[in-house]
Amino acid sequence: MVSALGTFDIVKPEYLRTVAFGSEVFPIKQFRLWREALPNARFTNLYGPTEGTGMCCWYRVERDLAEDETIPIGRPFPNREILLLKADDTPAGPGEEGEICIRGTSVTLGYYNDWSRTAEAFVQNPLNTAYPETIYKTGDIGRYNERGELVFVSRRDYQIKHMGHRIELGEIEVNVNMLPGIRMSAAVYDAGKKKILLWYDGDPDEKELTGALKTRLPRYMLPNKLIRVDRLPFTPNGKIDRVALKKMYEKG
Repeated sequence: MVSALGTFDIVKPEYLRTVAFGSEVFPIKQFRLWREALPNARFTNLYGPTEGTGMCCWYRVERDLAEDETIPIGRPFPNREILLLKADDTPAGPGEEGEICIRGTSVTLGYYNDWSRTAEAFVQNPLNTAYPETIYKTGDIGRYNERGELVFVSRRDYQIKHMGHRIELGEIEVNVNMLPGIRMSAAVYDAGKKKILLWYDGDPDEKELTGALKTRLPRYMLPNKLIRVDRLPFTPNGKIDRVALKKMYEKG
């Protein structure tokens, strides 16, 4: 939000030397604005859910990243390990997508007084048949890139089936966020009406944005409805509140 709203055009935190970011995926376009404003700062991407006692992985950004690239998750902190598992509970190979699972001392005991949710997410490590060992299934989909770096792809519940195709809503958001004048966006799927809804905070109007997206996305990935807002809603944890957006749409 700091870079998207043009803060660096007015003031720059010139004495800032360490920038660590987590929670939401840092869009490359915004990251480049930070790097340009703070060329001497060290940038570290952090990844980890609350269920893993906060941040579990880190990646120091020390190379140039392509416009369509995602900042890697990196490697786990001590006493943690990342398992990338496919739907059949076997390890994902290079380039294959799998669910990011966490093992180690940071894994919490479960959800307080919620046995069903705990049983779904905190499970026996399928790769360990020798003794009981709980791992946490994050619901995040990742893969290893050509450099062997772990990269976040999407949330499992952001994967939809639309017009006969499997679509990552996060991929739509990435392409929208890379466009000039776009500060932030969020894609939601209305399963009942089979529509992809896109909210965005930016300068282009709906017609301009539709035209730009037609040059970047296949037809089946184009949002069915674009909604421009002054500001996207956020959860108390600083994430885009997609549940609130869907409720706003349902209310009309």
